[in-house]
Amino acid sequence: MVSCYYRYLNRKNMKKKIKVAILFGGKSAEHEVSLQSAKSVYEALDKNKYEPVLVGIDKQGKWQLQDRAKYLLNETNPKLIALNKRAGECVALVPGEQSKQLLTMEGKGEARGVDVVFPVLHGTFGEDGTMQGLLKLMDLPFVGPSVLGSAIGMDKDAAKRLLHDAGIPIAKFITFRAHEKKDIDFRKVAKQLGLPLFVKPANLGSSVGISKVKDEKSFWRAIDDAFKYDSKILIEEFIKGREIEVAVLGNEHPRASVPGEVVPTHEFYSYEAKYIDENGALLNIPAKLPKPVVKKVQELAVRTFKTLECEGMGRVDFFVTKSGKAYVNEINTIPGFTKISMYPKLWEHSGIKYPDLIDRLITLAMERFEREKKLKTSYEA
Repeated sequence: MVSCYYRYLNRKNMKKKIKVAILFGGKSAEHEVSLQSAKSVYEALDKNKYEPVLVGIDKQGKWQLQDRAKYLLNETNPKLIALNKRAGECVALVPGEQSKQLLTMEGKGEARGVDVVFPVLHGTFGEDGTMQGLLKLMDLPFVGPSVLGSAIGMDKDAAKRLLHDAGIPIAKFITFRAHEKKDIDFRKVAKQLGLPLFVKPANLGSSVGISKVKDEKSFWRAIDDAFKYDSKILIEEFIKGREIEVAVLGNEHPRASVPGEVVPTHEFYSYEAKYIDENGALLNIPAKLPKPVVKKVQELAVRTFKTLECEGMGRVDFFVTKSGKAYVNEINTIPGFTKISMYPKLWEHSGIKYPDLIDRLITLAMERFEREKKLKTSYEA
């Protein structure tokens, strides 16, 4: 169902396209992944219906209005891809300006408006609620979960505690903060969780900072590496099972895609396997699972999505054991959007093509914005 606000925009802009600000890059270890995703989103966006406004955020947090012809350097090389910092003027967001939210900081200082924002920002400062909070303050509709869902989804510790309370199966885990590093005891951890085990930053994605540990020597290397990316880390039991992923789409009534399976050719589905090595993993879509298991992971995916207060989109990752038991590993609230990424591929195999998926996500953003605009923000006695 297309929202009234969306229809209003279409009527108002019959000759004027809907302006979609695509935010990408950002201050995150997943900066390069974001560039790849944004390139795919921009190329797939229906240019007859939407006017893309490219806003690149560099690793220092500077926002730049990007020239569509030259916004990326080495765009076909995932190892060398980079934001072209010389491609456009610096911009800032202006609160309270309904039609002129983007202000250029150089030259004439011109302002321009956008109708909706598509944040293609993976990891910290983009997927963790910080950007979503800024966009809410700017009174702008945006794609993906709002502040709470984004923050919870990014924090694996908080997410797993909520999932556990909701009765959703998860792996056993222990959380440590940076000031507790001296209290970590390898023997106690190994006794509690077994070997091998995983060490990972609590707030990050794309498998950055994650290590599979088989002995004490690699354990301490993994601890040091994980603490480089976050002040809180998880040590988690190893679940021997198939890596199954399910995409979720929707607001109040989300639906699940067909499940897909990741078969890594590396030790596990690492950053290199996902984005660098073209042969890093095989993606089997749909996954070859018994019908009861398919139904189970789809139901668990939607339950996870709702439990973690998500809207718009999310990709729920599972481990499925030989016996058919499914454990939720994590949710990604701004999943990879490259042409080979699982989220768009899962929906393609579920009957929604890439351009149509982007269109639906923008519609969902508009619908939520319309719904929230009806809420009172001031009290009248």
